[in-house]
Amino acid sequence: MRSTTWALDADDRLTASNMHEISIAQNVIDHVSRVVPPSDLVRVGRIRLRVGIMSGVVAHSLDFCFGALTHGTPLEGATLDIEERPFIVRCRTCKARSTNELGVAVCEECGSTDTQIESGTELDIVHLELSRQVSP
Repeated sequence: MRSTTWALDADDRLTASNMHEISIAQNVIDHVSRVVPPSDLVRVGRIRLRVGIMSGVVAHSLDFCFGALTHGTPLEGATLDIEERPFIVRCRTCKARSTNELGVAVCEECGSTDTQIESGTELDIVHLELSRQVSP
């Protein structure tokens, strides 16, 4: 049996700043538990997430919370592969695509506010990998 020790540093303490990530990690666990048969949960090796930079999710906090919540469960040892997506806006007026780190949905080319957000706000599970070898 594998033993895991959790070393907490200043960034990893469970505080109000990462309570949001705890609920997201729990939602990921709940979703995986619904779609993967219970006998195969121990085989889940990797869960790939697509997370927009404007989604409000802190990737390293989500990863830490997922590890803490899966400790001692069939999903212990599964890892999150978090793909961060940039904030991209497409202008309906001039068709330009632009990106910014502020989440401003204004076209950088023509200044139009008639824009559509293409990415940067998503939070999706995009892939589950069942690969871990299970000891008898």
